[in-house]
Amino acid sequence: MQPIKSIRPFIEALGTEGWDIMYQTVQSIPPGYFIIADAKRGDIGNTSALYARAFFEQLNAHALTVAPYMGEDSVKPFLNFKDKWVILLAHTSNPGSADFQLLESKVTHRKLYEEVICKAKTWASAQQLMFVVGATRADKIKSIRQLAPDYFFLVPGVGTQGGDLDEVSRHALTSECGLLVNVSRSVIYAASDAGFARAAALEARKIQQQMAGHLSKLS
Repeated sequence: MQPIKSIRPFIEALGTEGWDIMYQTVQSIPPGYFIIADAKRGDIGNTSALYARAFFEQLNAHALTVAPYMGEDSVKPFLNFKDKWVILLAHTSNPGSADFQLLESKVTHRKLYEEVICKAKTWASAQQLMFVVGATRADKIKSIRQLAPDYFFLVPGVGTQGGDLDEVSRHALTSECGLLVNVSRSVIYAASDAGFARAAALEARKIQQQMAGHLSKLS
């Protein structure tokens, strides 16, 4: 394997070079680490099956983020892979999430993101399915946890986007943790000079120690 020349955000935009960088990056990760491909795929069934093969078989990721908008037949193919996880978009951090995710059903009187969670729970158990729940929606996390008490949440938005790790942990931690907190921008952009590695490590360690404090209260 050739040395990784560069690691940049959005490396898929680099075309074949980007895929090569991504593959080499995954190959460089030591065993025992959970690898999430945040690719947000989801299409008609046969296409989803091929997306799943690309990320689960070729890239060898353990989990993949998936968009639920096209419904069950677009999600189920990702669930057909043993020991692989689907992380379904539920309530995201971006401002535009309100355009659709907060629309209310006239039948159930639930918000669309709540409908997604309730319906998806009939497709797979907590042993195969997680949900993306944005940290900037901390006011909603408590009620979302009540909807999906046993499922893990992937929580982006802590740090640069304004999400508060303490608040997220207070409302969504379970007895088995139940949270995968993703912190990207404050680590990736910790520095832009030769001191990047040290600055990124310090930022990552700060978040890790903050989370460790919350986890210590579970034992």
